[in-house]
Amino acid sequence: MKGNFYGLRGKQLSLMLITVVCMSILVWAWEKNPLHTSFLHPQNIWLPLTSDIRTEAHVETVVTSQPPESSGKDESSIAEEVTMKDLDEREFEAAPAKGSPWMVEVGGNLTSQEIETATIFAEEPSKVIKSVEPEKNETVEDSFSVTESGGNQEPDSGVDNSKQEERMDFQVPPGSEHFNATLPDENNENPPILQKNQEVCNFAKGKWVVDDQRPLYSGFSCKRWLSGMWACRMTQRMNFDYETLKWQPKDCQMEEFECSKFLKRMQDKTLAFVGDSLGRQQFQSLMCMITGGKDRPDVLDVGREYGLVKAKRAVRPDGWVYRFPSTNTTVLYYWSASLCDLEPLNITNPATEYAMHLDRPPAFLRRFIHRFDVLVLNTGHHWNRGKLNANRWIMYVGGARNTNKKIAEIGRAKNFTIHSIVSWVNSQLPKYPHLKAFYRSISPRHFVNGDWNTGGSCNNEMPMSIGREVLQDESSDVAAESAVRGTKVRLLDITALSQVRDEGHISRFTIKGTPGAQDCLHWCLPGVPDTWNELLFAQI
Repeated sequence: MKGNFYGLRGKQLSLMLITVVCMSILVWAWEKNPLHTSFLHPQNIWLPLTSDIRTEAHVETVVTSQPPESSGKDESSIAEEVTMKDLDEREFEAAPAKGSPWMVEVGGNLTSQEIETATIFAEEPSKVIKSVEPEKNETVEDSFSVTESGGNQEPDSGVDNSKQEERMDFQVPPGSEHFNATLPDENNENPPILQKNQEVCNFAKGKWVVDDQRPLYSGFSCKRWLSGMWACRMTQRMNFDYETLKWQPKDCQMEEFECSKFLKRMQDKTLAFVGDSLGRQQFQSLMCMITGGKDRPDVLDVGREYGLVKAKRAVRPDGWVYRFPSTNTTVLYYWSASLCDLEPLNITNPATEYAMHLDRPPAFLRRFIHRFDVLVLNTGHHWNRGKLNANRWIMYVGGARNTNKKIAEIGRAKNFTIHSIVSWVNSQLPKYPHLKAFYRSISPRHFVNGDWNTGGSCNNEMPMSIGREVLQDESSDVAAESAVRGTKVRLLDITALSQVRDEGHISRFTIKGTPGAQDCLHWCLPGVPDTWNELLFAQI
């Protein structure tokens, strides 16, 4: 009896042990079976991050460009910081929407009702941009953009001693950027090339990678096209790692720039840059890229065809125009820092004030737009109270002096003008179907621990030390993105990808080596603006 009891108990334990072993084997097999993921919802499938995406340090980057309420005080005209905390909260102020009546006709007078409509758009951005949620912003102002008035302009290397009242803020959407604070090994695999039936590539989304084939030209030899103050190879700078970086879009392969391919694509065509000194940098960069940094005696200066010649007592002409005879390709730059039409109020007075028509494109653009095949517009770094006062620019709307205090605020005036110029160009496209028009987003500045005249600096020389990758879908330049929305004018979005390149500025380096204010606005060439032109080339 006792033996039967222990025998039965032993059989039960054996059965239990066998059951446990079988269940363990089933669970192990289930986990190893690759088919089990097919039963899960895609959002529940965990995907490990690759080394390219995994971050070792997450930096919240803020590119500022939107104004707070006017304080009535003049402030210095540059500031932008990369910060991780203690950001001031400021309300984003949107610009007028598409189809607004003041954007249709050039020089048309506005009614009081239309002006009121403009202020509504400025006060209630949710009516214009419902998808954008304002976050904490840093302030930004502009500098190293010279005072200008017609042809009598100071050199771009000059420092503007004027002060700024308003500030323009752009916010990088939180959580949309992924930065690595170190320089990891690069993944040499090329992303797929888009097919015709695939979605258009977002060239602004991607990462910086090291390319041993860079730079595309020499800063030593490109003397005919490149201003000496922007050729950092001619300064005391010793670290040139910034020249070796290439932008790689995330979801598609960007076409490699080749000068012969560019000239063939632009045969019998004209490419025009219209904007401020950052537009001039992009122009000079492209000229160096096309020529390979060589002198090219065959390239003709045809500025007289466009009236771009140096006026008497002027520091420089209002622009430059060069033509490549082999393909009849013309590349042009016209200086228009505000993209407004400037009209002297008293042509007999050398110290006259100028009507700054916020709703009227520059006369040069209205006169020659029919000759352009590719147009690139930009503005931003001259929109501060100090520069307007120094240049004696008086805001005009509808052909008359502006009396609307809300539009008179610098931030709203800038957004008003951007929407106005984009809307006008869009209205011209049906007349000139050959024209491809771009509005280039704002180029970020990297002053830290002060402004240009208060000890602000950008001393970092290590590439990608604040980041290397941009994964956001939206532009960091909210005003530019909203201006082109609903039009056939394209956005050349360079803001976020340039934001992580703080080591690429002129910084403290000069040709003479004399100490002074640092330039954390303009870029060394070769450098970041070359990438802007590669993005442009891929889209024309």
